[in-house]
Amino acid sequence: MAFRFEIRLSGSGGQGLILAGIILAEAAGIYDKKYVVQTQSYGPEARGGVSKSEIVISDEEIDYPKAIKLDLLLAMNQGSCDEYFKDLKEGGFLAIDSTFVTSIPAKGAFKIPFTAIAQKELGKKFVANMVALGAISQITDMISTKGIEAAIIARVPKGTESLNIGAFKAGIEAARNIIKGLPNK
Repeated sequence: MAFRFEIRLSGSGGQGLILAGIILAEAAGIYDKKYVVQTQSYGPEARGGVSKSEIVISDEEIDYPKAIKLDLLLAMNQGSCDEYFKDLKEGGFLAIDSTFVTSIPAKGAFKIPFTAIAQKELGKKFVANMVALGAISQITDMISTKGIEAAIIARVPKGTESLNIGAFKAGIEAARNIIKGLPNK
């Protein structure tokens, strides 16, 4: 049976989740040589409603491009957490931006203040998506850190590479600090 790993990045339009999804897909497909498909929803959501980007990764060709049962859900705001939590499979990973998500439906969620870290450490809250990618690279080993970093450099606007890589590394550090504190780690 083919291995299939499903990720949904969700939050408000304008938080850069479509770009983050494209980066994850390129990292998995181009740099890690896996089968991958990325879809997105950004119609009216691009103006601030709930938006999402889905990435499906497999070791074989993917015959259905939508996420069915999520292995990892990133919720950057309360609305997306409330709307999409039901799609997370049992034992799946929930990562939330604790800057905006205060009601957490699952014990054991990775609570990381992505936006607060981006603002405090980098002075730019718009790189919270890259902070989240750094955390995702530590929460799951589905996509290599090296691959994500290469995809970031290839995809972000020229002149912003060091800012985005700095945000990515801040997310790695934040997740490592949480993981260190977990039992059996």
